[in-house]
Amino acid sequence: MPFVVGRQTEPVDTPAWEQRFRATRVSLPEWAKDAPDRCLYVSNPTGTFELYAWDRADGTTRQVTERLHGTTEGALSPDGEHIWWFSDTGGDEFGSWRRQSFAGGPDSDATPGVPPAYPAGLAIGRTRTVVGCSTDDGSVVYVVEPTGARVLYASEHDADLAGMSRDESLVVLEHSEHGDSRHRALRVLTVTGETVWERWDGPGLGLSAVGFSPVDGDSRLLAMHERTGRMLPFLVDPATGAEVHPDLSGLPGDLDADWYPDASALLLRAESRGRSTLHRLPLTGGAADGSVERLPTPVGTVNDATARPDGSVEFSWSSAAEPTVVRSTAGAVVLAPPGRPAPPSVAVSDAFVDGPGGSIHALVATPDGSGPWPTAFVVHGGPTWHDSDAFAADRAAYIDLGCAVVQVNYRGSTGYGSAWRDAITGRPGLTELEDLTAVQDWAVSSGLADPRRCVLTGGSWGGYLTLLGLGTSPERWAAGVAAVPVADYVAAYADEMEQLRAFDRSLFGGSPEQLPELYAQCSPLTYIERLRAPVLVLAGANDPRCPIRQIDNWLAAAAAAGTSVEVYRFDAGHGSLVVDERVRQMRAELEFVARVLGLGAPQAG
Repeated sequence: MPFVVGRQTEPVDTPAWEQRFRATRVSLPEWAKDAPDRCLYVSNPTGTFELYAWDRADGTTRQVTERLHGTTEGALSPDGEHIWWFSDTGGDEFGSWRRQSFAGGPDSDATPGVPPAYPAGLAIGRTRTVVGCSTDDGSVVYVVEPTGARVLYASEHDADLAGMSRDESLVVLEHSEHGDSRHRALRVLTVTGETVWERWDGPGLGLSAVGFSPVDGDSRLLAMHERTGRMLPFLVDPATGAEVHPDLSGLPGDLDADWYPDASALLLRAESRGRSTLHRLPLTGGAADGSVERLPTPVGTVNDATARPDGSVEFSWSSAAEPTVVRSTAGAVVLAPPGRPAPPSVAVSDAFVDGPGGSIHALVATPDGSGPWPTAFVVHGGPTWHDSDAFAADRAAYIDLGCAVVQVNYRGSTGYGSAWRDAITGRPGLTELEDLTAVQDWAVSSGLADPRRCVLTGGSWGGYLTLLGLGTSPERWAAGVAAVPVADYVAAYADEMEQLRAFDRSLFGGSPEQLPELYAQCSPLTYIERLRAPVLVLAGANDPRCPIRQIDNWLAAAAAAGTSVEVYRFDAGHGSLVVDERVRQMRAELEFVARVLGLGAPQAG
């Protein structure tokens, strides 16, 4: 029997799209290394996403956090005695770590002596904790011990703490001291600051650290490289520098990896063409033995996975048609949310379109009937992300409205190799729009999309591409919906967190002061006079990623140009963890698009 958590009042007589947003969801439970029955997960039975503790031994759960804007970032101490969570203000992502007993009680400062900052990694040990911090002045890593906090590492460059060894003697950092935060180097330090091992693969080749072996006395580090053009795992012994590179040529796409709890194998997830599969790679004598076992998972997307001490693997899975569920390879549902499940949606099909940079993969979903349909081109954020065959309430809502939905994994997307991901370097925004144009042309010529009723919509980087596309190709779009977008790139750079300024410098090749013409060419503000389609902009007052001032600059310029623009402002950061707020935003989107395109209300549930 699945374990059911929390309570919820089931929705009554609400549209199917709203039921999907309001349905209770649960994340994959994280478990304590030395107390695997003690788990932590994120859920929303109260209407706000918060942290929940689950004791598998006695079957009890309890809500850990209760904050106005919600909480999703948390961790467990190795012994399972404490829960850590990150406390910011109003969703601005700037704050500090708090902790409370697993059994409940008052919160306390988890990292005394560490000043507030943007989080940049956390490693909780049995006797010490290491904390990564990012500020406008750069990156700092602190070691926090009973005697107090001390600085282990500081740099003006962007860096993240990526892990601490089981014996708490070593830490691993991902850093960009070479000047490129998108392709990082690795460094292993002792907790006293001595460099033990480091590696940088050179320009355009990134490294990332997964973590040290979970076994006491084993200091091997699991890391990822892209020396062959895609993300692949390798093992390194920092003491000797010896590396082990498994032969994974038989697995498609980009890979990520994690340890099994006894370090006897690696858990692999392969991402290819918008779908993912899980695999087990045995390790014999410290090396891969070459045999890769595919684990039983349905066709769709595995959002997260963890190997348990009994050898089973638990994973969070969904498909475009079926809502998210937390399952085990043993066959059971692990954690079931209460209340009525989210209504299903429709499956997606694949389209492969010839584009200026190669074949472009798009996912297509259609309502009942035959085309051409009014079509929403829903653009993903990131840009280092990708759309997949996963359940998405916004996609389903547009289908209920009567629109076809096309999602384009443009150049810049992950899952298609590093060359595809990095193809936008030096010309961001405009490059992705070339791919969107090619896919839109295909959608119209194939009879899928009605060329008079095409909507461009997205959030974050997708919101940026929406505003940029509306300005550079105004004749193509009947409407646009841009959520938390980059709208004025120069002002956004000035106001955003330093981590993103470093990302932008790597992406553009320099700062706005160094490359003013390029930033202007790639900024939606530049094309404001060319706008023709009505636009809805959604903006978070406390957003540190796409700050409000640069959006206000764009809105003022649009008003001066006489453009039809509607604005929805909300009191949160880069999105919202409050279900009611997310429903209000989606309703605003649907009502706007329905009004502009002359469509009826979304289908009822």
